[in-house]
Amino acid sequence: MDHVPALAAADAPGPRRSLILAGGGMRVAYQAGVLRALEEEGLRFVHGDGTSGGTINLAMLLSGVAPAEMCERWRTLRVRDFASLLPLRRYLRGPKLIAFGDADGIVERVFPHLGVDVERIHDARGIEGTFNVCNYTDKTNLAIPHTEIDLDLLVAGISLPIFMPPVERDGSLYVDSVWIKDANPGEGVRRGCDELWLVWCIGNSGVYRRGTLNQYVHMIELSANGCLFEELDHLRRETSGPLPRLHVIKPEYPLPLDPDFYFGRVDAHALVAMGYRDAKGYLARRTEDGVPWDPSATRMRDPRLGVAFAKRLRGSVSNAPLEVRLRADVRDVERFAEERTGELVGVVDHEPLGRGLLARSGTFRLEGRRPVYELELEHEGRALRLVVRGERGELYEDGSSAPAGSGKLGLGFGGFWRYLVSLQGTGSDSLRARLGAVLRFARILRRR
Repeated sequence: MDHVPALAAADAPGPRRSLILAGGGMRVAYQAGVLRALEEEGLRFVHGDGTSGGTINLAMLLSGVAPAEMCERWRTLRVRDFASLLPLRRYLRGPKLIAFGDADGIVERVFPHLGVDVERIHDARGIEGTFNVCNYTDKTNLAIPHTEIDLDLLVAGISLPIFMPPVERDGSLYVDSVWIKDANPGEGVRRGCDELWLVWCIGNSGVYRRGTLNQYVHMIELSANGCLFEELDHLRRETSGPLPRLHVIKPEYPLPLDPDFYFGRVDAHALVAMGYRDAKGYLARRTEDGVPWDPSATRMRDPRLGVAFAKRLRGSVSNAPLEVRLRADVRDVERFAEERTGELVGVVDHEPLGRGLLARSGTFRLEGRRPVYELELEHEGRALRLVVRGERGELYEDGSSAPAGSGKLGLGFGGFWRYLVSLQGTGSDSLRARLGAVLRFARILRRR
């Protein structure tokens, strides 16, 4: 049956906007948090476009999954379901495999869990959707309308060479478009949109990293960013009349890579919360003119040697169970030694406030040896602040200096071990340097 998805403009007045969900592998859980922030801001779109991993979130949206539910589905997804090995006999035939794995895990477990439903996608109204797929036979990109997409093409759209085989259809082979196009702003321009809203997950820093995986990722970064810049330049030169305003929501630093997600060095809770925080930050500071149509659009800061860790705190605040999942990032461990503050994202589950409340901003700091975690939240138009000092959590409302509720929060059984396992050096390919960063951080924690 026909349905109008969340974020669809339908017949609402206002600027014609195009939502462009670029790729980023499994890390596109980040985009779910962005979409939730866009919905809360009241933004609506006449067009939605997805490429590579971004097609997953577009498929969820057009299947009728609202952004808050998208966040919850990503948070509860078994990320290892993305991986599906070929039959053993295929590996025994020798090294000339068509791919390391197949799409069975995605089709049988990931898509159903995320709520992807092809028939519901076809029935979406009030927004035009396009899914980018590469026709490998012709070496061209196809923008498939949402009314014509099918399961095979959805799979092809995320079939990255080496990791998944191409999809054969009508005498042609289809794969992920990321190598020739990771975002398709031209589709929004062709539809006469006044604004293009690009959600970008692929890294773009000046750091060239060591190792085969990192350099494979660099090739994707070169292709994805380079093709985007070429297309923006072409559109700027060839479009008659005023250009649409370009808005880009992206992380300040490159996101952790898919192996970090797969092996638990970052989780979906953190990625969703990062997307929400970054979107809230951009929405608060955006200008009417948007960002320039040039390579600065997706530029990120260069990583430095730092540390990151995660904590899952449980307890009770205001006589109601509360759980908060935190991820702290110290981007420069030497700077932290002086300033003793770092970044923080978080997700709060609290019965009076609901499940999956995302922090719009957060900080981690040291008061002496005591860590303090502070999250800025919103709930039904109210500004809230959750402060955790040691094992005590306090909830403040609307800027009040007196807590509205408090209680004890702790790591629980096994929580300290999970925290230690999550503690990791970042911003370097050197194991020695990363270990040194962790030891430096531990010494800072012990210092008054």
